[in-house]
Amino acid sequence: MSNLESAPTEMICSPTAPDTDHAGLRVHVLTSRDVPLGGPRAMTVHRTIPQRDRSLIGGWCFADHYGPQDVSTGSVPGIDVPPHPHIGLQTVSWLFSGEIEHRDTNGVHAMVRPGELNLMTAGRGIAHTEVSTPETTVLHGVQLWVALPADAAEVDRDFAHYVPPAVNVDGAVVRVFLGELLGSTSPVATFSPLLGAELVVDAGATIDLDVDSTYEHGILVDSGTLRIVNAAEPLDVARTEMAYIGVGAKVIRLTNTSAQPGRLIVLGGEPLGEDIIMWWNFVGRTHEEIVAARDAWMAHSDRFGQVRGYEGDIQHLPAPALPGTRLRTRDNKPGQA
Repeated sequence: MSNLESAPTEMICSPTAPDTDHAGLRVHVLTSRDVPLGGPRAMTVHRTIPQRDRSLIGGWCFADHYGPQDVSTGSVPGIDVPPHPHIGLQTVSWLFSGEIEHRDTNGVHAMVRPGELNLMTAGRGIAHTEVSTPETTVLHGVQLWVALPADAAEVDRDFAHYVPPAVNVDGAVVRVFLGELLGSTSPVATFSPLLGAELVVDAGATIDLDVDSTYEHGILVDSGTLRIVNAAEPLDVARTEMAYIGVGAKVIRLTNTSAQPGRLIVLGGEPLGEDIIMWWNFVGRTHEEIVAARDAWMAHSDRFGQVRGYEGDIQHLPAPALPGTRLRTRDNKPGQA
C-alpha cells in the first residue's frame, strides 16, 4: 500500500541496551491517527507507526489498520492504489475480510485473502498496485512494512505467499505469518529477526506469550479490549491502539476483558540497530538516496519497472514534492520492558 500523505515525514532509529530490573513490564500505548487513503471520500486507515513517539518496532516501520469498512454501496470506494514505488523495505499484507488484487513489476499477479500472508520485497526498487475486488463487500485488515537492514537494502525484488495454519492454544487461536510464537513457526525467511502473528483470544481468557527477550514488541488491538496483566501499572488497550513493550520481556500476559473474542496483531523483532530515513514509500540511509529514488521514479526509470494489467486512469502515481531542506532524521531508541 502506498503512503498517500502529501507531506510524508522522515525519521531515524537506533537501539539501546536494557536497564536494571524492575517490577512489571513497562508498556507504552501508541494511539493511532486517522489517515484518508487517497482523499476525503476514501477509506480511512488507522496508522500507529510511524509516529512521533515510536518509529520502529524491530524492523517494523509502518502499520496501517483499516475496517471493517462496507465498500459495497459505493459511498466509500475501497482500495484502488495506482502503480507506486518502494525501495529498502518489504510490504506485509494481512486481511481479516475482503479481497485485494496485487500486481507488481516482477509480473506477479496475486490475490490477498483473509488469513494468507503476501510479502513483497522491494529491495533496490519495485512498483505495484493494490485494488479491492468487485466481490468484496467488507474490507478489514492491516498493511505493514518492514525496513530492510543495510546489507539487504538492494536485494532483488521478490514476492512470497504463505497460508499459516490456525493453531488452537488454551484460550486462543494463533496464526503465525512470520517468526515463531506459541509453538507455531512460519517458514518464510526474513532479513532480520521478526515476529508477526494474528491472535484471536476468547472472551475473558488470559494467555501467556513466551517471547524472545531480545525483541521489542507491539500488540495492535483490532477488536476486544486488551489488558496487559503483568504491566508495571494497570493498563487496558482499546481498539486501534497498540501496546509497545521494549526489549527485555520474557513473558507478556494478556487478558481479553471484553465479552466477545478479541483479535490482536502481535509484531516483534530485534532492534534494527541502524539509522534509517523513511520518506513517502522509501526507506534509505541518506538524503541523497531518497532523492535519487524519487528522481528515478518520476523519470519512469527501469529501476522500478512497469506494472502490467492495472486498469485505472493513473498509471504512474506522482511522488510528493520533497521538502525545501535536507531530509532530517528523528532519534528513536528502543525502550526497555
